[in-house]
Amino acid sequence: MARPVTLFTGQWADLTLDTLAQKAAEWGYDGLELACWGDHFEVNRALEEDGYLQTRHDILAKHGLQCFAISNHLVGQAVCDRIDARHQEIVPPYVWGDGDADGVNERAAAEIANTARAARAFGVDVVNGFTGSSVWHLLYHFPPTSPDLIDAGYREFADRWNPILDVFDEVGVRFGLEVHPTEIAYDIHTSELALAAIDRRPAFGFNFDPSHFIHQMFDPVLFIDRFEDRIYHVHVKDSRITLNGVNSILSSHLQFGDYKRGWDFVSPGRGDVDFEGMIRALNRIGYDGPLSVEWEDSGMDREHGAAESVDFVRNADFEKSGRAFDASFAE
Repeated sequence: MARPVTLFTGQWADLTLDTLAQKAAEWGYDGLELACWGDHFEVNRALEEDGYLQTRHDILAKHGLQCFAISNHLVGQAVCDRIDARHQEIVPPYVWGDGDADGVNERAAAEIANTARAARAFGVDVVNGFTGSSVWHLLYHFPPTSPDLIDAGYREFADRWNPILDVFDEVGVRFGLEVHPTEIAYDIHTSELALAAIDRRPAFGFNFDPSHFIHQMFDPVLFIDRFEDRIYHVHVKDSRITLNGVNSILSSHLQFGDYKRGWDFVSPGRGDVDFEGMIRALNRIGYDGPLSVEWEDSGMDREHGAAESVDFVRNADFEKSGRAFDASFAE
């Protein structure tokens, strides 16, 4: 049976959920991965307002859509980050509060725990998101950076996230970190470090998104093979490297969409991700959850891109064979 194809709503938060749901249904999606910003899924209302969750169900049902995951990337970023003015733009006012950094970290952690509670009340058992990182800024190791500083960052991650994951365990929801630059885990090695820091507890796994691996130049398929028991959700997103002797892989502080960047996100199927290899690997590990399009392409009309993406995913997906191709030779 084909995997359901969903659309992550995070890049569409300027539209109401009802408007986006109508469009997604017309494009041919099976469901939506609801972001916790805009009006799509508001955690505080989900827990405090009678009837709010039913309004989300009603909108989805009206358009024949399902929901398999809730995503709260923006608040998750503030759990472990060193807080600065940029975070005020991405977290709700009640999480930002007075902007005191320790307070923002604490309120962000409480909000992610509440996201697990809200997801369970909604009938969803996966929450995707970010963790933030207190050591990302130490990436280049200059000024000289001791291993102790890095180790302290992973201990801090565990201290902040273990109480959150206790709540996930209590309500029977799993967290899927989108492994990504600026997070505590951004590649295969740091994903191993993150899992080790929390004693590999099952509540914590990954929202697999191959686009973030392409410009780091490691193979997304090897990530699936390494963490086959931790792939809790899958994003379909693409990235293209453009290194021409002038463009830099570090992207030179240029905004997405600038042709001078060394890499950029593009509509699925138009970049460097090996989607066939990805599907074969997902088949190999028995993943049967949704393939969720996270559409980002600064050079393409987004409605055109979302419509072409659902067709691309359906054509790229295929079931694992139930028999050897030469089995009939012996019959």
